[in-house]
Amino acid sequence: MKTRILLVEDDERLAKLTAEYLHKNDFEVLVEANGNTAETRILDERPDLVILDIMLPGKDGFEICRAVRAQYRGVILMLTARDEDFDQILGLELGADDYITKPVQPRLLLARIKALLRRAPGNPGVADESAEPSEPAELSFGRFRISQATRSTQLGDDGIDLTTAEFDLLWLLARHAGSILSRDDLLQELRGIGFDGLDRSIDARISRLRRKLGDDPENPTRIKTVRGKGYLFSKHDWQ
Repeated sequence: MKTRILLVEDDERLAKLTAEYLHKNDFEVLVEANGNTAETRILDERPDLVILDIMLPGKDGFEICRAVRAQYRGVILMLTARDEDFDQILGLELGADDYITKPVQPRLLLARIKALLRRAPGNPGVADESAEPSEPAELSFGRFRISQATRSTQLGDDGIDLTTAEFDLLWLLARHAGSILSRDDLLQELRGIGFDGLDRSIDARISRLRRKLGDDPENPTRIKTVRGKGYLFSKHDWQ
C-alpha cells in the first residue's frame, strides 16, 4: 500500500509539478487548495504526511496546524517563505514536524519526506537508518521514561504527547544524557545538515519540550542550556 500524502497548496502549477514528482517516486498524492477545507480533509482522510503551505486562501497554514495537531498523529511538513525565520519557528511551535523553504527543490523535498516517514510511528516496515544496533529500546531517569520501541514518553503516571520531531529530539538528548550536544550535533543527526547559524528549529523544539516536561523555562534543570555549547539532558531532576 502506497504512502499517502496530502499536499495543501493553492499554487496550481506548483501543486501539479510536486504531485507528479512524488507520484513518480511511488507516493499517492492528494491535493487541497483551500485552507477552509484542508482541516476537514486532514482529519477525515488521515494521510501519512501533510505538506502544508502557510499562505492559503481561507485559513492559513498556521491556523490549520494548530487546529489539527491534537487530533492528527501523522507528519506535518510546512512550506515557508525563504528566510522567514518567524514562520519557521511559529510552525514548529504549533506542532509541525519540520519545514522546507520555497522555492521547493524536488530532491530535497523527497529526502525530507523520506526522513520524516522513516522516524514516524506506524511505519515499522521502514528501517530507521539513524538507529544503532546496540541502542537501548527504553531509557528511564527517576519518574521519566522514554521508549524507542513504542515511541512513547511518560513522566510519573502521565503520558506526554509529542510530535514525531519532538520525540526524535528528546530521544537523542536522553540517549546522550549528561553530555552536551551542540545544535550542529543535533541537526546532523536529525536532519542530516549542519547548523548554519540561523536555523532556530532546535531551539523551538527545546522550548516546546520544556513546557511539556514541566521544566522551568526561566531556569530549566531537565534540559539545560549550556551557553555557547548546546543542550544537556540531565540524568537527575526527574523526581
